[in-house]
Amino acid sequence: MQINERVEALRKEMKKAGLSAWIINGTDPHQSEYVCDRWHSRRWISGFTGSAGTVVVTQDEALIWVDSRYFVQCQAQIAGTVFTMKKIDGPEASSPVDWLRSRFEKGGKVGISAETLMISAKKRYEEKGIEIVAMDDLLDLIWTDRPAMPDLPVEKMDDDLTGRSVAEKIAEIRELGNQNGEDYHLVSSLDDIAWILNLRGRDIDDTPVFLAHLLIGPDSVKLFTPAGRFVSVKPEGYDVLPYDSVSDVLSSLCNVTVRLNPERINMRMKNALDKAKDVRLSFGREYSTDLKAAKNETELEGMRIAHILDGVALVNFLAMVKRNEYDFTEVSIAKALSDEREKEEDYLGPSFSTIAGFGAHGAVVHYSATEETDIPITGNGLLVLDSGGQYTCGTTDITRTLLFGEATQEQKEDYTLVLKGHLALASQVFPKGTTGHQLDVLAHQFLWQKGMDYFHGTGHGVGHRLSVHEGPQRVSSKQGTGAPVALEKGMVISDEPGIYKEGKHGLRIENLIAVTEAMKTEFGEFYTFEVLTCCPYERDLIVKEMLTQDEIDAVNEYHRWVKEILIDMVDEDSKEYLVSATAPL
Repeated sequence: MQINERVEALRKEMKKAGLSAWIINGTDPHQSEYVCDRWHSRRWISGFTGSAGTVVVTQDEALIWVDSRYFVQCQAQIAGTVFTMKKIDGPEASSPVDWLRSRFEKGGKVGISAETLMISAKKRYEEKGIEIVAMDDLLDLIWTDRPAMPDLPVEKMDDDLTGRSVAEKIAEIRELGNQNGEDYHLVSSLDDIAWILNLRGRDIDDTPVFLAHLLIGPDSVKLFTPAGRFVSVKPEGYDVLPYDSVSDVLSSLCNVTVRLNPERINMRMKNALDKAKDVRLSFGREYSTDLKAAKNETELEGMRIAHILDGVALVNFLAMVKRNEYDFTEVSIAKALSDEREKEEDYLGPSFSTIAGFGAHGAVVHYSATEETDIPITGNGLLVLDSGGQYTCGTTDITRTLLFGEATQEQKEDYTLVLKGHLALASQVFPKGTTGHQLDVLAHQFLWQKGMDYFHGTGHGVGHRLSVHEGPQRVSSKQGTGAPVALEKGMVISDEPGIYKEGKHGLRIENLIAVTEAMKTEFGEFYTFEVLTCCPYERDLIVKEMLTQDEIDAVNEYHRWVKEILIDMVDEDSKEYLVSATAPL
């Protein structure tokens, strides 16, 4: 079945169900950013492969809303189909919720899969006057070869890697719940479950999680996931029940208070709780999300080691590239970097799909090179290379912009402006209680002075051998749905300003940085950042005259540290590059 045929088949099922529209949000029952094959529903119905977007199908229209990261990609991938792209941001911005409200203000039922509709999302639709029907997924009726739910084996992380035992984590969650009069904690966020139980999985590419729900009670812990996962791991401190049995267990609860996150608990489970007798709901973010974000010293040390191992691979790779021994394309250079990482025995795989955009492709923020779009890296130009790795002890995420051939003055100045913002954020000292929202301007300021800007977030949280995008912390001008979260000691975030000039070039510089204590004074406790990423900047793109002496010193000190850490670990034929790349400005 082709795209247009799939849409027509969906419309027939909508008509049978008495629905005016059907929403596909592209997530799974856990509100995951990245999903396994079974829940690649947005991709299946539309052909669009990006990680975010909302599809709305009516009897006469098929629309897909995406943000500015995906305008170019989406337009190309839906070409020749019945789909029309809508923009979530920018001058022509609209939202699917507002569109549905205007279209069906006089009536019309809008359907969506109950297992992918979160409680808070349903409320937002209803507040706009939309009659939303959470039901069985209509795609199950037409997607005849839909993949099954994965049940791959899980792996236990020892306490000497996690720093805390499962029992300690569960005891702290229970204590926090007791303080708020809560008896049970229902958790569906996959990285939270993996962190709480010190388990890692393989159900989703590049993200070491497994599909499950977790119910922590006053004297029991129930994990809802296929029992076949536990091939070499013995469940300790929790019982394993079938994945789909969670609804029956929830509906059997009686006279208790259950804490849950309405942003991460779907309507199928909410409906089960509604059937239970005298169950009170306490809404709030999972306690484990905040505990997980503020990494303990063992986790931080693992992250440091992972970044050193990553730095070795990156320098060996960069030295090889700079020797000009091979002709690369976007696809082949990403594979060359992956091959270098795979030489390290503690490397487990990528933390996300590598972004390698050369020339004008670098201006597409989340460009993903394919066989159809792949271009050779020849002549003069910039390559935006955004990649990361999962290691036994931590997770990495790094972007370097590489120069091929000669740079224009515009490219050098753009790079230096971005570098100045990158350095400003990493070097800032700030009082305890400061949020990433307050710090975001630091990375933008030098671009603003020149009438330029970038529109993605400056920083996202990163997990400990977990999700490369982790909350609740972030550095962004956009506040999102919840209140801004204060940066706490141990939180790891990215520092990644950039600039993107459509049709010309793009560039981004990204390090991971950890919140650490700076000083205590009569004015309170102050924090700053420890840089984790260990890899040289593109020295030939830096305009020294645009930097202050403090900025020059910061670059030189960073490069001195990189050289000192890596010089005895990289390949012999990489040392000349490392010495040159880290020479003082």
